[in-house]
Amino acid sequence: MAEFVLVAGAWLGSWAWDDVVPALRKAGHGAHAVTLSGLAERHEVPAGQQIHVQDIVDVVERGDLRDVVVVGHSYSGIPAGQAAERIGDRLKRAVFVDSNVPADGEAFATYWSTERVTALKDSGFWPPLTAEDYAGQGLSDDQITRIVDGSTPHPAASLTEPAVLSRPLGELPATYIKCLLDGETPSPDVLELLAGERWELVEMNTGHWPMFSQPEELARILVAAG
Repeated sequence: MAEFVLVAGAWLGSWAWDDVVPALRKAGHGAHAVTLSGLAERHEVPAGQQIHVQDIVDVVERGDLRDVVVVGHSYSGIPAGQAAERIGDRLKRAVFVDSNVPADGEAFATYWSTERVTALKDSGFWPPLTAEDYAGQGLSDDQITRIVDGSTPHPAASLTEPAVLSRPLGELPATYIKCLLDGETPSPDVLELLAGERWELVEMNTGHWPMFSQPEELARILVAAG
């Protein structure tokens, strides 16, 4: 039995995994969906990227979880990748769902323009997407409404703080799930990691939010990866 620790991307909370968790548990695994600080029901909690890393580590340590599969989606691949390293021998595998991956000393917004980063810092938040932004991602109108209605502004500090890794990310056992409606190939940094012996690639014929568009298939892939 694996213990899945599930972390959704920007603007989302633990509720984003509501259609995935039952399938994981039905397959005999533990499933622990995380709401990161500053988001959803925790939107008033101070947040930054290293706080998000600790949020994930805390779930593992409080539950004394073993054989942990840390799952990071989109933005949350960055804190999830760091947390996977920090939990040591509790980790069974890391899974990155169409996500960014951490690089030591770099932030989510490292390659944004100066003007965009300044605007982000001035506002303190990254505003949620609108319904139109979800077009072409394999989502029904009801699914888009569900995502938009549930989203909260994403704390800026989590996007501008640098990642901290003590060893190469490619040393972790990992699966990268590429959602093909959001681009046919992973980013160059992910391709480099996939060239190593410990990373594998799985493709899904859906968009960037598979926990909504194809939750059962995503759960099946997670179980196989774990």
